[in-house]
Amino acid sequence: MTDAASGTSPGEVSNRITGGVFFSAVVMGRDIQVVLPAQIRPALTGLPPAAAVFTGRDTAVQTLREALRPDQAGGTQLVSAIAGMAGVGKTELVLHTAHQSIREGWFPGGVLFVDMFGYDSGRRLSAADALAGWLSAIGIPGEHIPPTQQDRSRLWRSVLDAYTGQGRRLLLIIDNAASEGQVTPLLPGEDRIPVLVTSRHTLDIDARLHDLDVLDPVAAVTLISEVIAVRRGPGDPRLQTGGRAALADLAGLCAGLPLALRIVAALLADRPHLHPQALAGRLRDEQGRLDGLSRQQAAVRAAFDLSYQHLTDAQARMFRLLPVNPGPDVATTTAAHLADLPEPQASVLLEDLHRAHLIAEPAADRWGMHDLIRLYAADQAPTMSDETERARRQLYGYYQDTVRTAKTHLDPTVPTDTSVFGDRARALVWLDAEHTNLIAAATTAPTHHLADTTVGLASDLARFLDFRRHFTDWITITTHARDICQQTGNLHGEGQAWNNLGLALREVRRFDEAITAHTKARDIHQQTGDRHDEGAAWSNLGAALTEVRRFDEAITAHTKARDIFQQTGDLHSEGAAWSNLGLALREVRRFDEAITAHTKDLNICQQTGDLHGEGAAWNNLGAALTEVRRFDEAITAHTKARDIFQQTGDLHGEGAAWNNLGVALREVRRFDEAITAHSRARDIFQQTGNLHGEGQTWNNVAIALAEVRRFDEAITAHTKDLNICQQTNDLHGEGTAWSNLGLTLAEVRRFDEARASWQRAVNAFTSTGDTDSATAVRGWLDDLPPPACR
Repeated sequence: MTDAASGTSPGEVSNRITGGVFFSAVVMGRDIQVVLPAQIRPALTGLPPAAAVFTGRDTAVQTLREALRPDQAGGTQLVSAIAGMAGVGKTELVLHTAHQSIREGWFPGGVLFVDMFGYDSGRRLSAADALAGWLSAIGIPGEHIPPTQQDRSRLWRSVLDAYTGQGRRLLLIIDNAASEGQVTPLLPGEDRIPVLVTSRHTLDIDARLHDLDVLDPVAAVTLISEVIAVRRGPGDPRLQTGGRAALADLAGLCAGLPLALRIVAALLADRPHLHPQALAGRLRDEQGRLDGLSRQQAAVRAAFDLSYQHLTDAQARMFRLLPVNPGPDVATTTAAHLADLPEPQASVLLEDLHRAHLIAEPAADRWGMHDLIRLYAADQAPTMSDETERARRQLYGYYQDTVRTAKTHLDPTVPTDTSVFGDRARALVWLDAEHTNLIAAATTAPTHHLADTTVGLASDLARFLDFRRHFTDWITITTHARDICQQTGNLHGEGQAWNNLGLALREVRRFDEAITAHTKARDIHQQTGDRHDEGAAWSNLGAALTEVRRFDEAITAHTKARDIFQQTGDLHSEGAAWSNLGLALREVRRFDEAITAHTKDLNICQQTGDLHGEGAAWNNLGAALTEVRRFDEAITAHTKARDIFQQTGDLHGEGAAWNNLGVALREVRRFDEAITAHSRARDIFQQTGNLHGEGQTWNNVAIALAEVRRFDEAITAHTKDLNICQQTNDLHGEGTAWSNLGLTLAEVRRFDEARASWQRAVNAFTSTGDTDSATAVRGWLDDLPPPACR
């Protein structure tokens, strides 16, 4: 992947958040500030729907609700741990309780749910993975999610404090945990946020313990009856007085376990002529085979066996194959490819399995399995069987082929393939829905001798992961791909992986590592004689060097990239190189050359039909035109950029265009419009978590405010910019903030404070090697009145 040179970052399409939660915390030695959503909707973090039939748990629900009430007395234990055997209904109890509490408005901040898959070795989540998922789901940008569990946990607790501090009470649900290590890092730092935890074991997590037992005989019969009534109507003859004894016998054989009860109830509901007494006899025969198991284990296993025996061959095959998918759920279309069936036939089979209570539907047209049923299904198909291996190859191949097709809607350098997705929006919808499955496929493929799938997915997902800012996932799968290429001697693939890894590292501001990665990529591609990829490595190396203000080296790198792309005839990449070169030239004040470079990029983007690239080129050209005081042309350029970014859904680019437009408007003394433009940019950068961009907009809005003599507001804005620069370790930006703050302080005759600000500015500019700026500020110091006597 060659980095798109734009001076902006791609962003997710979203609406402006109003009434949000303003969040600030220290991450990896620097502070971040993000606007979080005011409410975390259940759909955002995968809270499953509650079952239509739920009975026999009134006391347990009431006990949990008492622990969740918003009017709890101080010191009340707010972590509730529900323990019980597999299949006893822990998750269903928690879901019903949670949905009731949400409807009553007890959690204005919303709910966060995670299934830890604690007893499924193939899908088990670490606390670090769960934290990354939650942080990402609520809007923390990928570059701000720390790499270690400890730092993620600290950040998570700061997020929770931000919600509670603004009266946005949350509910956390940690389902299916196997150990304290899966739970403790996810818990709040203070007893202000309720937490529901489920486990098959009693966990030592300083929680109020709730042991969930099997249903009593009356409740067990009621559960079977209500499932039948929902499906067949209350007039079903098996529900009449004469059939109750047979239902009671059947319920007893299920040992009061809701999972087994729902399965046998589904068998009766699907077969109106099947009498409970006959089914009980068959279930009793099955249990007789299971010597050595506890009564409850035998009940569940026998229920599984009996339900499996009632499946048709096609249904049984689909059931056996579903565990092949490595992610938490599977779409109907994906299941069709897994089983190599037409989608309508696959859909019918999945609905059959759902009616049999063998799979769940956590979201529309997506199917998942209880972990016990998943293990049972996998046992029916040995891991290395021809059927399983063939299905896995089909599934992973489908993922890889579809990602490759979707990528064409994100990559302007290749023809768009509309055979699967009609447009870019549909491609993104699919990628968003399958994101977790795709990462799981990429990380598990090597264990199934499908290492090429990992390499392919890591390469083809790069643009999507960049666009959606899933930087942790990007680094993870690209590192896997690099290691595989090193082990197999795939030097070309290793170079591409190093290049993509450098891009991801740069996004999380690990610039030194990014420079190392791009240098390795460049060296490998020089060794293999791949001129195109060598050019891409030079281009991306230059961008990383620019970030650490090594501008001369960056100009050299971008010039080499441009020359290579001209030689190879890669027009699109040549445009990107011109753009990056223009950005570096602007940093060393070679503005006329920068204008030429950005104009060449603009012409190439228009020639190749790259609309998004054209928007970036207009934005960069406008900034260079402003530097040489061609303000009307700059305003036109930034307006075009803003409109294109709005059209393409690039929120980050739109924010940058608004900010640059404000600068140009200010120069022609259209100050009110400039304030509006900078304010729009600031709001966008707050929403997307772009702290560096937010600092720049605070600086620019402050300058515009000072022009209309709103000095107090300007001083406040400059101070916010200064704080952000200090938090992000941007020493040059800090020098700019100190110098501009000093100018405004001097306007209100606070000369001593202005002098102190400018002295700090001189120190910052001198430390970063910007002697021109340091000299200019020294001149201001010389013009100040003498210090006041003290």
